[in-house]
Amino acid sequence: MDQVFQSLSAWQVILWGLLFFCGIYLLFGSITWTLTRHLLPALGIGRILDPRPVTTAQLRHEFTWSGLSILIFGIGMIFPWGLLQLGWASLDPNPSGWQIVLEILVLAIWNDVHFWLNHRLLHTRWLRRFHLPHHRSVVTTPFATYSFHPIEALMLGNVILLPMLLHDFSFWALFSVPLFSLFFNCVGHANYDFCPGVSYAHWFAASRRHHLHHACYNGNYGFQFTFMDRLFGTRLKADAARLVIGRLAKRKLPDSMDAGTT
Repeated sequence: MDQVFQSLSAWQVILWGLLFFCGIYLLFGSITWTLTRHLLPALGIGRILDPRPVTTAQLRHEFTWSGLSILIFGIGMIFPWGLLQLGWASLDPNPSGWQIVLEILVLAIWNDVHFWLNHRLLHTRWLRRFHLPHHRSVVTTPFATYSFHPIEALMLGNVILLPMLLHDFSFWALFSVPLFSLFFNCVGHANYDFCPGVSYAHWFAASRRHHLHHACYNGNYGFQFTFMDRLFGTRLKADAARLVIGRLAKRKLPDSMDAGTT
């Protein structure tokens, strides 16, 4: 696959990139939506975190901004391809299975560091206007995963470029990054507690932590793991959104907001 990727033309790379990111966004988002809106509640597994309704206007907003992000991510595939064409980076043609697993673990950790740094920057007064489109999804949905301003999409979408310059990764390790990133992103934005019995600090409680970030706006800047928020003291308490949600849930929504809720 590494040789096939490098042999593609620039336009082919962009086209396949667009199809890939659009495909995984719709697939992962639809599966997560179906599980958390229908299947798991019917089976009595887990619970909804924020009971406030999601409007059709919010979903339209998420799909619109996500479409722009998919366009940027697809076109952005030209950059890792370009690094290979210029000889600034290389792919390991014969990686062992253990090497691929280890590289995926390293990239997963780097993904969390990269996300925290950029996410924290997006909450500064200089850049927060570029993060506001994403935070319009106060009640999160799986379709908010790519709902970014183009500046935010550019910041978050360059995660594999630095690692490629430092190490000859296998194709499959690099290929895994958008897959596990979107998977964890769907979990984090599902507005669903899949494992109510685990502690707030557990890896499986990522949806609780990111739900709090959207409900409270500040804090919990990490992705799947908690080590960056623990290190920099930005971790929210488990009940941080209780008063916010309780206060807003008591307000009667206007008729225009009630229409078409899911």
